[in-house]
Amino acid sequence: MAATLMLALAALPVPLRSADKLTYDERVELLRGLMAEYATVKTFLPRSKKALEVESTGKYDKAKWDAVAKQFGPAARTGDTVQITRVTLEDDKIALEINGGLKSGRHWYDRVQIGMGTQTAPVSNGNVNPTTGTNLEILFHQPLAGLTSAEVKKILSPLLDFEKRSATAIYADTLPPAIKKAIADKRVLEGMDRDQVLLAMGHPTHKSRETIDGLETEDWVFGTPPGKITFVTFNGNKVIKVKEAFAGLGKEAAGPEPTPR
Repeated sequence: MAATLMLALAALPVPLRSADKLTYDERVELLRGLMAEYATVKTFLPRSKKALEVESTGKYDKAKWDAVAKQFGPAARTGDTVQITRVTLEDDKIALEINGGLKSGRHWYDRVQIGMGTQTAPVSNGNVNPTTGTNLEILFHQPLAGLTSAEVKKILSPLLDFEKRSATAIYADTLPPAIKKAIADKRVLEGMDRDQVLLAMGHPTHKSRETIDGLETEDWVFGTPPGKITFVTFNGNKVIKVKEAFAGLGKEAAGPEPTPR
């Protein structure tokens, strides 16, 4: 399959546009290095028919992307694997189709029928499936020149990880430094959510729920006596209290400091 893809790409016409400064070899390398590549998503990608703009610095308008997400929903979430399904090199930008882009699967001619008298049949067989991907557009604001696929992947690094890593590792990279350190130290901080506690401590030994004065809480217990036992109290999805007890060892200690804000 890979050999077939390489031959197909090599056979593609790669015209040199008057405005850009890429050589023929550079354009071929970009197409070969990006087309059909898989990546792990590092941040929420909304579905979008109109290309989501990314600056050549890697920056993007998160507020605008969030607005698009409310309209069309998600194309991919953190930890998902996506594929580049089309690469278009333009004068001052690179357009990337992700997971087939966003297409309805319908065409204007799907409702057209032909025939004679009352005997008609649709022109289209309607077998084209809709896609739920998205589109990205890297803006350079100047003619493309001396660019490699590795450099394009680096530009996209805030969004996509082209290295083969687990979804857990990708998710951990998105966390604030204090929480990342706590997870590495296998500690729980107030303000953590359930996923972060699971990363830090694994699955609890015991769970229990109670409601006191209208406040519904859930306690997770880690560890067994004799030794350290950690009690983590949630309200909703957030940790509101952490307590460590040293069962059978004659001492008790308060939990870690609250998460810095």
